[in-house]
Amino acid sequence: MADAELAGLLGGMGLRRGGVVMVHASLGGTGVPPRRVLGALRAALGPRGTVVVPAFTPENSDTSRAYRGLVAGMSEGQARAFRAAMPAFDADRTPCPTMGALAEWVRTSPGAVRSAHPQTSLAGLGPRAAELLAGHDETCHLGERSPLARLYEADAQILLLRVGFEVASAFHLAEYRLDPPPPRRVYRCVVGSAGNWISYEDLTLDDGDFAAIGARLPQALVTERKWAGGLVSLCRMREIVDDAKTQMSVYRR
Repeated sequence: MADAELAGLLGGMGLRRGGVVMVHASLGGTGVPPRRVLGALRAALGPRGTVVVPAFTPENSDTSRAYRGLVAGMSEGQARAFRAAMPAFDADRTPCPTMGALAEWVRTSPGAVRSAHPQTSLAGLGPRAAELLAGHDETCHLGERSPLARLYEADAQILLLRVGFEVASAFHLAEYRLDPPPPRRVYRCVVGSAGNWISYEDLTLDDGDFAAIGARLPQALVTERKWAGGLVSLCRMREIVDDAKTQMSVYRR
């Protein structure tokens, strides 16, 4: 009954049938497997609905916090060998272990589609997944040439299932829309085959204030309920991205 209970909760919160939803979830400690959560999502959305999840792979880069954590404590030689052996990103095969069980379940489900960015891909299931996730520019993490911009245009909803706004990656789109834009930095990742490293410039992304931005959102923009001992939040992507941009414009210079 967990599936039906969650599907009913989501429908009651306003999850739109036939709509698009980007989901961030933490299922640890719930005892509910990701297949049942996905089943509840698809039941609430109906056959015309589309589920999207972050399928990020920061481990693929040597310019990320994740990489620095992996090589912490290694000697210079060990770190060099580790870097040389890092597998290249493969959209069909590379797992996204830091994104949680639901994201990995969606990514590996039959019919799933994944965008092509080697560090910040998204995965999705449903009739609009291919359209929304196509054409993810390898030099644009989460800006206008990424699926986030198309999700915004599609009036997608954002569902935070037992997680807070600190993981709401939609806020990154607001960073790209700031005027003036944030500074840029160099990113590196390995694609195609081991040892094939590419470098590119993109915005210096900063999620350090996302929890605070979420806390300052007008209450009318966010619907909240409890499920499995945790908070569930549902909102429209357009509204929270626009509000986040307004907030950031005040203090990010």
